[in-house]
Amino acid sequence: MTKIVEDLRTKTDDQLSSELGALKKEAFNLRFQAATNQLERPARVREVRRNIARIKTLQSERASAAAAK
Repeated sequence: MTKIVEDLRTKTDDQLSSELGALKKEAFNLRFQAATNQLERPARVREVRRNIARIKTLQSERASAAAAK
């Protein structure tokens, strides 16, 4: 898990934003798959949600650090 966070910390703000968009699209598709009982890996929903939260946390940390300067 910490490897995921380390990888995210090395990315730029633009890269984080694009990855966040991709994860939101994936979460949307996973919700549809779950609704139609076509979900192959139910644990993936949780992983995606947590990765979205990690990215948003990093973005808010960077924003508050930038505001403090």
